[in-house]
Amino acid sequence: MRWEGVDDELARMVSEAKLNDASDRRRIREAFKGVQLGIDHCLLKIGFHVNPELLLYEVNSRGVEIFSKSWLPENSSIKALVCFCHGYGDTCTFFFEGVARKLASCGFGVFAMDYPGFGLSEGLHGYIPSFDSLVNDVVEHFSKIKEKPEYHGLPSFLFGESMGGAVVLKVHFKQPDSWNGAILVAPMCKIADNVIPPWPVKQFLIGIAKLLPERKLVPQKDLGEMAFRDPKKLQQTKYNAIAYKGNPRLRTAVEMLRTTQEIEQRLHEVSLPLLILHGEADIVTDPSVSKALYEQARSTDKKLHLYKDSYHALLEGEPDEIIYQVLGDIISWLNNHVEKI
Repeated sequence: MRWEGVDDELARMVSEAKLNDASDRRRIREAFKGVQLGIDHCLLKIGFHVNPELLLYEVNSRGVEIFSKSWLPENSSIKALVCFCHGYGDTCTFFFEGVARKLASCGFGVFAMDYPGFGLSEGLHGYIPSFDSLVNDVVEHFSKIKEKPEYHGLPSFLFGESMGGAVVLKVHFKQPDSWNGAILVAPMCKIADNVIPPWPVKQFLIGIAKLLPERKLVPQKDLGEMAFRDPKKLQQTKYNAIAYKGNPRLRTAVEMLRTTQEIEQRLHEVSLPLLILHGEADIVTDPSVSKALYEQARSTDKKLHLYKDSYHALLEGEPDEIIYQVLGDIISWLNNHVEKI
């Protein structure tokens, strides 16, 4: 693969990297980050006033080294904590950098982590042996942040994108009274039917997953083309050199499917203030289930934004004006809810 602005030596390093181990992903990210942050994307071009980002590697209670990052306001006190859960295959060190800096410039403390097996955290790349364990890791990490004396008494909000939306809802089920609200962008409450293999193939793969859980045998369409409406922004995703881009591993696919089936049955249990944002033309996660979440959630404070003609990647892959609109809707909702507390 050739990238504009990338010399041959760096391009060769990326193409030859296996990325299965966190050490390889960290090496590639360090070599490539200057190029990544210099791409011509609206999220990364806005001027922000934030403190230098804090990077942290910390071993959790399961013995897994977790990478995390935080962004804090530069010249103001923190209004609230926003804890972000990224999507499948992604990391908190690419497009989300722009979202986080924008939120921080508006007075929010933003905190994110890479799940085990994704981004810069330890673990086999793209492998989710247990979705519940992943959720427990997220709960542990964000609970430690909220317990810090400097953040005592501040409102806290969950923010999940795509698969991160499923993570957020599972965190809420475990901690129903611990958060002041949740923002869900194209949440993975149900994987769209056209993304799931036909029923006989699905049943076969579920069986094989018990024997070969780490194998990349799940057929998959090009999710990038399905998720990004703006062709230029789709091309920019290749600069996310440590994203997981292979076919899903068998156990990962089974865990994601099982999780969406569980969430779809528990929509009525959702009780916290809720902002749901979904593209009407999303063919990766099903917008009809976001509508069902809005209708079935017990929350008395809930809002649903549907964006006409928009695809799955609302914050990364839409025309600039839609990205700004979605960001504006999120910031407005956060500000309104902080004022209520």
